[in-house]
Amino acid sequence: MTDVVGKLWGFCHVLRHDGVDYGDYIEQLTYLLFIKMADERGIELPEDTDWPFLRKQSGTDLLDAYVEALRTLGKQHGILGDIFSGAQSRFGNPVNLHKLIGIIDETEWTSLDVDVKAAAFEGLLEKAAAEGKKGAGQYFTPRLLIQSMVRCIKPDPRASKDFAIGDPACGTGGFLVAAYEWLKDETGGAFDRETALRIRKSTYFGQELVPRPRRLALMNMYLHQVEPHITLGDSIYEEPSRQRFDVILTNPPFGTKGANQAPVRDDFVVATSNKQLNFIQHVLTTLKPGGRAAVVVPDSVLFAGQAGEVFEVLMQDCDVHTVLRCPRGTFSPYTEGTKTNVIFFTKGRPTERTWIYDARANVPKITKKSRPLALKHFAEFEHCFGDDPNGRSKRVESDSAEDRWHSVTLDEIKGHHYKLDAFKWLRDEELDDPEQLPEPEELLTEAMEELQLALDDLGDIQRLLEGNGDDE
Repeated sequence: MTDVVGKLWGFCHVLRHDGVDYGDYIEQLTYLLFIKMADERGIELPEDTDWPFLRKQSGTDLLDAYVEALRTLGKQHGILGDIFSGAQSRFGNPVNLHKLIGIIDETEWTSLDVDVKAAAFEGLLEKAAAEGKKGAGQYFTPRLLIQSMVRCIKPDPRASKDFAIGDPACGTGGFLVAAYEWLKDETGGAFDRETALRIRKSTYFGQELVPRPRRLALMNMYLHQVEPHITLGDSIYEEPSRQRFDVILTNPPFGTKGANQAPVRDDFVVATSNKQLNFIQHVLTTLKPGGRAAVVVPDSVLFAGQAGEVFEVLMQDCDVHTVLRCPRGTFSPYTEGTKTNVIFFTKGRPTERTWIYDARANVPKITKKSRPLALKHFAEFEHCFGDDPNGRSKRVESDSAEDRWHSVTLDEIKGHHYKLDAFKWLRDEELDDPEQLPEPEELLTEAMEELQLALDDLGDIQRLLEGNGDDE
């Protein structure tokens, strides 16, 4: 796997001189890998679009043939048309395209174990995210965090015949892939024919605003032999479909880009332009009664101006049973300075008590190379969480040896106006040490987030005042 990733990634640097950036390269690789594997599996593609045809072309004929193949494939029905919809060639030099086809041709992809194949693909995605850094975090959630969330939430589609797993901000499909991998590990992949067909075709759903990551999510799932339903659209500003989910796992995009007005949706009780708070309201709507969710949110969501209003509604309709306060730097190097949490809740019963696990205080900041994210960062949390995916395992604070596991009652939460960031009982000694202060970039990110929250609050107040004026 390492050899495959290294070989393909090495060629990316050559393509940089041809004006093909990291994201474009992964996308073009997606198209060519799909065509190659279709040929290996004996899947018939439209005339002049298959691998043998492209492989024998050269020069400008190859560039022309590739452009036409993408156009033809994009008109097909099913997952084929989904993957190639709107696909365009980014190659200007036929020599580079011919070389990449040759590199891909050296490997018989379908002979690789499906997990190795997928891991190779995800390895390329991670490299692209690391190289791009800025903004890449919206598409790439650390795999170890995803896997920990999945182990806690246990997305098992054998529970019912219409079991559905969703991610309304699916990026490149990391949560959906991890949910399927967890199921395979639990079962060994042994299902009767009917269950196997349902799991493959009718279980995994996603939505993504941007075409490229959606395309990569489709390919990522295809590498796992799963056919997901991933729509292209805005989960917040568009009315949701009638599809409801037993499990939702998601990492909504951080930041406030594009969030300049409150969505007009009857199902949103609180009108706010805060994107993350709106995603929480969206998850609440689209969960089935009894459904459960795990959602990654930045710290700001726990103290934003209207956070209390949203969490009051959430806690009336759901049991917000667990909050994980993630280590600093969990998303390094993709979104430096953003502090994150995971909130776990089950729809259909009100919150009585919330357990909070502090994996941040007195934990050295995560870095990509010297202190990478590891299983140990979540091991004790998973033990404290327990086996019940709805948070109803027997829990005691002594389950944490370092006093990281505390519970608060609903009355205590009400006393802090439903703002969960208020509950901090560990003194972070690192922050008292001048040599351990956050990097300037991290401090700047925090300051910008708080300023943007203040602007959002002022905007919401202005809209409210304007609305009252219209009523008069």
